[in-house]
Amino acid sequence: MNQTMFDELLELLRIPSISSGGGDPADLRRAAEWLRDKIIRSGGTSEILTTAGNPLVVGDLAGPKGAPTILIYGHYDVQSADPLEEWDSPPFEPTVRGDKLYARGASDDKGNFYPVLYAACELAQKGELPVNVMVIVEGEEEVGSDNIIAHLMNEPRHIDAAIIFDSLMIDENTPTLTLGARGMIMVAIDVTVGERNLHSGMYGGSALNAVNVLNGILAKVMPGPDGRVRDELRVGIAEPSAQEIAAWEGLPDGHTLITEIGGRPIWEGSGRDYYMQNWADTSMDVNGIAGGDAEQIRTIIPVTAKAKFSLRLAPGQIAEVVRQNLDEILREDIPPHADVTISYQSMNDPALFDADSQAIELALEAFERATGTRPALTRIGGSLPILAALAARDIPTIVSGFALAEDSIHAPNESFRLSSIELCEKTAHALLHSLAKLDT
Repeated sequence: MNQTMFDELLELLRIPSISSGGGDPADLRRAAEWLRDKIIRSGGTSEILTTAGNPLVVGDLAGPKGAPTILIYGHYDVQSADPLEEWDSPPFEPTVRGDKLYARGASDDKGNFYPVLYAACELAQKGELPVNVMVIVEGEEEVGSDNIIAHLMNEPRHIDAAIIFDSLMIDENTPTLTLGARGMIMVAIDVTVGERNLHSGMYGGSALNAVNVLNGILAKVMPGPDGRVRDELRVGIAEPSAQEIAAWEGLPDGHTLITEIGGRPIWEGSGRDYYMQNWADTSMDVNGIAGGDAEQIRTIIPVTAKAKFSLRLAPGQIAEVVRQNLDEILREDIPPHADVTISYQSMNDPALFDADSQAIELALEAFERATGTRPALTRIGGSLPILAALAARDIPTIVSGFALAEDSIHAPNESFRLSSIELCEKTAHALLHSLAKLDT
């Protein structure tokens, strides 16, 4: 373990830079300043940009004239640590137990990202950086990434490739290169049908019921028995390449992945279709619903109800096109006397990168040299908003990371293997040297 790098990582983890609620803006600023100062101490230039949201750290580390320009991305913001009582050690007092480091942000994303930045800074200090490095670190990844996307889309300089360590390994021995991520449309529905709750015996069947109205709206977009959503919401999906499908066939069994985490499959084909469904298709999930009283015995007609649901978009889809189709479906046949508000709380496009690009080929070789294992080509079912911006600019992007499913990302006792921290730094060095060979 590089002790200097590890000690610096612990300093960064001690800053409670929470963006998802309950955090202190001063701590977000402190984390941004810490990263800015690290880049400057390493001989680079860096500044903090004020945005409509949290501070954005940008910087540059100079390599040889004419060398490729590589973007290193990370995020310094973290999720809230609640519920605190479920942590075995304080979330912002990083603690080593056994072979793991425990802290909020240990794997998402400070522990995953910082070794990459450290490797670039170390090479720059020694005068050995083989590429030009552009650094962008945001403080809003956990809440939408709107400001970094606007900054990146307006960045005038050419970027030859990007490195993002904010992802998982297949297992403790198999790294990944992620070629795609799904986009997302987040929807909130609020229903009001009167001034107060009514007695269901006196008015049932005659007066509008907000929960019934809400359920009727949701029913129009609920997935079928095989988990698949209606065709209007699947428009634009790009079929995965034969190379990707072949790579997925060697991945762990989908049924096991569902059940070992405590889930239950939707239908008997869920395990077989796991990778195709979660990486290359659209999905819909109700994330929360409220209305009436499901705790007590109260024979009422609820006057209000609300729900939130997320629609995950497959690579190839365009969020605005799908949103228009979705909106038309949701608003069809709403009872005329119901007040229904449908709001789109966030929306981002999916992303897909070319498996045959020179950057991906060089990255595969670098990972194999650093880890001894050739990475699996994967996608992620979740959304990483910056990827859509990078894909839109046609910037080849190496998306990887060394977290494991068991690392409790976003949950109490978030952790990161000590060996993963070492692998991050070792792989970063190999990547920076390999990407120096990129055609510019």
